[in-house]
Amino acid sequence: MSEQQNTNTATNKKWGDIEKAEWLQQQVIKRSYQDDVVTRIDNLKSDFDIEQYGELTYLSNNNLTNSYPLYIIKSRQWNVNKPTILVTGGVHGYETSGVHGAIDFVEQQALNYSDKFNIIVAPCVSPWGYETINRWNPEAIDPNRSFYVNSPSQEAASIINYIASLNVEIFAHIDLHETTDTDNTTFRPALAARDAIEQSTWNIPDGFYLVGDTEQPNDEFQKAIITKVEPVTHIAPADETGRIIGVMLSQKGVINYPTKKLGLCAGFTNANYVTTTEVYPDSPQVSNVQCNSAQVAAIIGGLEYLVGRL
Repeated sequence: MSEQQNTNTATNKKWGDIEKAEWLQQQVIKRSYQDDVVTRIDNLKSDFDIEQYGELTYLSNNNLTNSYPLYIIKSRQWNVNKPTILVTGGVHGYETSGVHGAIDFVEQQALNYSDKFNIIVAPCVSPWGYETINRWNPEAIDPNRSFYVNSPSQEAASIINYIASLNVEIFAHIDLHETTDTDNTTFRPALAARDAIEQSTWNIPDGFYLVGDTEQPNDEFQKAIITKVEPVTHIAPADETGRIIGVMLSQKGVINYPTKKLGLCAGFTNANYVTTTEVYPDSPQVSNVQCNSAQVAAIIGGLEYLVGRL
């Protein structure tokens, strides 16, 4: 395996409104946010508080207005003296296990930790991306490069504003993602075209890995998550240069990014502990159930580590 596979050729100029509209015309609804996600969230009302924290409104490719309500799931035993945990999923809507793994965690495990933590779960930050199986939003903006003040992404701005409105410190933030084969075959070529900048495509790692924060890597926190996930799904190996997606490993299954500088979801709070999970759903070694279970295991691994430090 080589570190860099190839380079996507850039177009002559950045996309303008016409090119973005042409791209939007090509997007189609492939699954239902209401049926797949909202219905599951509604079923949690007996044990958790469900809040609508915003609504996305976009013109669709047929010039009709599409609206998507955004929901937060909160533990009911809220106490300002307990540390607050934030779990986000579906920032990239096409990364399916991030959405369903977040809900699985609430259904299966969240009550076991609500005596120790205030828990906030935003299972599907980008519902249009979920429905169209897309990395971008309808305006060809990547929400997971847009978590900063005055964000151009409705998805990012909505969750940023909601968390700010709570006036609580986030103790830990676990952001659930996937790395898929389409990152190279579809999304990086589109990025090269949109921005008129050549984009390198990297070997997609076969297995689970984590992205920590360069500024506060919290190596033991990351290690605890990897240890919990490993019985569920295999951990991605480094390439022969010691890298995953072009970044040197800091330890087994972990690389670090400057999350705030890049506008990543994991960097928008000042949480003491942050990580981004990366599940590989295209591996022949895993099922969809295993992918969702790996996300649940990652959250549990992080929480169990934090319980020991309260």
